Amino acid sequence: MVVRIMGEGQVRLADSHLTELNKLDDELLREMQNGDGPGFRRTLEALLSKVRELGTPLPDDSLEPSELILPSPDATLEQVRDLLSDDGLIPG
Repeated sequence: MVVRIMGEGQVRLADSHLTELNKLDDELLREMQNGDGPGFRRTLEALLSKVRELGTPLPDDSLEPSELILPSPDATLEQVRDLLSDDGLIPG
């Protein structure tokens, strides 16, 4: 799966990592619903760090379509709300 972090680029991520990432995504969704700004910021950074850690960066000139788009690390709670589906940022 190809994942784009807005403002950073793309990484290739094995589907086997989705379960681990979904746990952070569920936590992020709860924090957003509760309006927990500090918790949201902490969990968003943890989610993005995990994607960077587990993924393999694609070259900057790669034009592969992204199957998943994640917000930039400095995205606000309101901006991320606009990206959410009922499942959070990561489907499943």
